[in-house]
Amino acid sequence: MRMLLLILLTAVTITSAKTVNVRFTENAPRIDGVIEDAWQQADSVYKFVQHVPYEKAAPTEKTVVYVLQDAANIYFAFKCYAQNHRPIASPTGDEDYVIVKVDPFGSKTAGYYFWVFASEQMWDGWLHDDGRTNDDSWEGVWYSGVKLYQDRYEVEIKIPYKSIRYKRGLDEWGVQFKRHIPFIAEDDFWTEVLQAEGDLISKWGLLTNVEPHVVGYHFELYPEGYVRYDRDVLSDATDFKPSLSLNLKWDLTSQTTLNSTFYPDFAHIESDPFTLNLDRYPVYLQERRPFFLEGADIFRMSDFGPGRGFFQPLNIFYSRRIGKSTDGDAVPIGAGLKLTNKSAHWNVGALAVRTADYSDNGTLIEPAKWFGAIRVKHRMLDNSDLGILFSGAMANSDDYSYAAGLDGVYRSGANQFILQGAVSERNGRKGWAFASGYMGDVGILRTMASAEAVHDSFDVADIGFVPWSGRDKLTLYTGPYLQFNKGFVRTMHIAGGIKAVREAGNSEWSKLGVLIFSPIFRNNISTTLQFLAGPYYEADTNYLRKEILLSMSGNVFGYWLQINSSFGYMHNYYQNFLAYRSSTSLFYSYAFTPLINPGISANLWVEWDTLNAVATVTPRFRPYITFFFNSDLRLEVFNEMIFEMPRGDVDDATQTSNRFGFLFSWRFRPKSWLYVALNDYREQDDLGSLEPQYQISAVKAKYLLYF
Repeated sequence: MRMLLLILLTAVTITSAKTVNVRFTENAPRIDGVIEDAWQQADSVYKFVQHVPYEKAAPTEKTVVYVLQDAANIYFAFKCYAQNHRPIASPTGDEDYVIVKVDPFGSKTAGYYFWVFASEQMWDGWLHDDGRTNDDSWEGVWYSGVKLYQDRYEVEIKIPYKSIRYKRGLDEWGVQFKRHIPFIAEDDFWTEVLQAEGDLISKWGLLTNVEPHVVGYHFELYPEGYVRYDRDVLSDATDFKPSLSLNLKWDLTSQTTLNSTFYPDFAHIESDPFTLNLDRYPVYLQERRPFFLEGADIFRMSDFGPGRGFFQPLNIFYSRRIGKSTDGDAVPIGAGLKLTNKSAHWNVGALAVRTADYSDNGTLIEPAKWFGAIRVKHRMLDNSDLGILFSGAMANSDDYSYAAGLDGVYRSGANQFILQGAVSERNGRKGWAFASGYMGDVGILRTMASAEAVHDSFDVADIGFVPWSGRDKLTLYTGPYLQFNKGFVRTMHIAGGIKAVREAGNSEWSKLGVLIFSPIFRNNISTTLQFLAGPYYEADTNYLRKEILLSMSGNVFGYWLQINSSFGYMHNYYQNFLAYRSSTSLFYSYAFTPLINPGISANLWVEWDTLNAVATVTPRFRPYITFFFNSDLRLEVFNEMIFEMPRGDVDDATQTSNRFGFLFSWRFRPKSWLYVALNDYREQDDLGSLEPQYQISAVKAKYLLYF
């Protein structure tokens, strides 16, 4: 009897998932935002549930989604009723939008998202870690249309099957639909999404009867032409650099892709952000180069998602090491080849890249090297993963580096546990590293914990990003996570705990007590306030470390505001002494009109001396203005100014550098872009004057040949 009851409960659980049937059509709808008669034959869904501001409440507006397919494409249509508030279309501010998310492997851990705004902007990307992490670097070929009315807006989406990977023969895909209503900061989902968990892929509904009829091989030829004109103002030397590269993507099957690149110029239109780094560890930079972005999710170690600073994964493969920036230039890359395969239970990838010699005035700076990586990851226990990763670099038998790592992650609802271990060898010197972390809820208690041990000879400086060799760390925060059905506070997490660190070269453990207040308000503005204090041992000294951190982000009056601030007494590795210091960053984006968007990003660094007097204040201001001609055509003009104020005296302030630039970008067809950029950089000389250093102008075109 007990066994029968268990079977019945299991059957109810399996069949309780929401489903929508993908019906086949011979008359493909026209993608113009008008839901025509062709959609009448489609299956539809309409029972959405509110996620924020009131969890599990009925939506304030009705939403209907239709789904169709033909031999080559899958189609979605949204009819978004707006009886209470007229739809907002504004590329410069918070606006109405819809999102389709699909898991075409039945993996319950990864998927694609397709995001369409009322202004007709289109975003896309990958979701990882059961939906906890999103990666917007992926760019696919798909189409959308939007039509606005007084009382509703309609969206049509066409996704070619050959634009995405999917498991052949799988006729049920995971799917989620989302609608955002900006006027009241409301998010509605098709399947219920708890605020404590977020939108987990493992809890999505199902697309049934999916039948891609696409067969054969699909190619993307992606030539890039780049013309750069450099002028060194000091020497009056000029350099004209034309280049042409070719990228190839070949889908051998719906699950297997081969990528290659030949003689690429990976010069960036946008430079890496300026950061004043007063810490002993370098800054992690995001990858933005197309060849490395394709399939990058396969080569990454598992993480808890953005903003979870209590855990740092063992990144033994860090693609920014390949063709790295050296003295403002980049080590040239001759060619690269990458093979990746995705299925419901296995992710496999292999990569090989060859760089060339890099010299400066006849002096060899970086020898030619081979770089490689191999990754195998297996899904198990419904939506958990176990994987191995190997990475290496070699110039010759005396100059080489490699690392091998094993990582596993167990997921169950809001709970996630990660375990990682790695070994390395660099020019005969061997080392090991270990990291683990847990985040989850037990009752009302939310706990975040991590443990880390990195041997002092563990070294992946040539191939990865684990710069804290010799460090051991333990972290534990726990406390109530509270939800409120009424009032201006939506959720509140209050946690206390300890952070213990033993830095390289020290035998003593540093111990910080930690107190965290993290409310999220009903209007989606999130804040976090942290207090840290305790005995600290580093840099051959011990002291009482004290620190306060505050962060806030969200839409304020429909425009994005983000503030991060810290103040503390700690070791200054930049100038090698103990003192107070503070750092504040701000980003705010406003709009004069729906098509003109001024904004500013700014930083303020303040350093005190050992007598607690202000030693220097370093402000950075980067005002900008963006003109949106339409959803695919824009122009951004900016001017970045960095100042220095000795002793904080405004009268003695001097401008140390100035960077002016503009970027014109035009997406004239899917994955095809034209960029025109100008960059003028000036720096303070010995006499205190801003003198031109260099001027760079560039034109870059990327054109997709897709068949």
